[in-house]
Amino acid sequence: MLDVSQIAKTYPTPRGPLSILSGVSFSLKRGDAAAIMGPSGAGKSTLLYILGGLEQPTSGTVTLDGRNPFALSEKDLAAFRNQAIGFIFQDHCLLPQCSVLENVLVPTLVSHDGAAPVERARDLLAQVGLSGRLDHRPAELSGGEKQRVALARALINKPLLLLCDEPTGNLDQASADVVAALLLELHRRQETILIVVTHSAELAARFPLRYELPNANLHPLGA
Repeated sequence: MLDVSQIAKTYPTPRGPLSILSGVSFSLKRGDAAAIMGPSGAGKSTLLYILGGLEQPTSGTVTLDGRNPFALSEKDLAAFRNQAIGFIFQDHCLLPQCSVLENVLVPTLVSHDGAAPVERARDLLAQVGLSGRLDHRPAELSGGEKQRVALARALINKPLLLLCDEPTGNLDQASADVVAALLLELHRRQETILIVVTHSAELAARFPLRYELPNANLHPLGA
């Protein structure tokens, strides 16, 4: 379960405090998939970084599976993110010097050894249609293929929460459709909590739960 209660985020500026988020509250359970929309500057990415434990809220609480990540030490928070949360960004963020298989295995380096994660990585890459690309470098892949690698990497540690920041934003329509379909299908198989922030009405329309973040408050748009 993901519980978000009264999240606020304010940044200091020369002209005084700038409020990005205020009073954001919602709950999602395992298996839920939600899209969050809103104009630029509405705080979508900021909210995602807070949910992922990458940025501290000014006030409010986030609990994932009963744990408040911001109550953890820096070391424990890093371990919590590694095990409980998967990230996919608009830019795939692959390591150019590593192969497809090695990129997917990166999150396992701090917590696993042996053959098990390698077999899981191969299986995930098969599920995203990249079994024939295991030894290729990112420079040899299309944009859609790179994002499919990023999807496999995000799921390698079986996270409870999968967070995606404009995962199809840099793709052509055909590649975006493939990535969106795979994202939702793998989410269904893994039974994660899936949250996507996006400007794309087409992508958001695929999600059973949709929210809008105008100004500072999260409002459900319905199914």
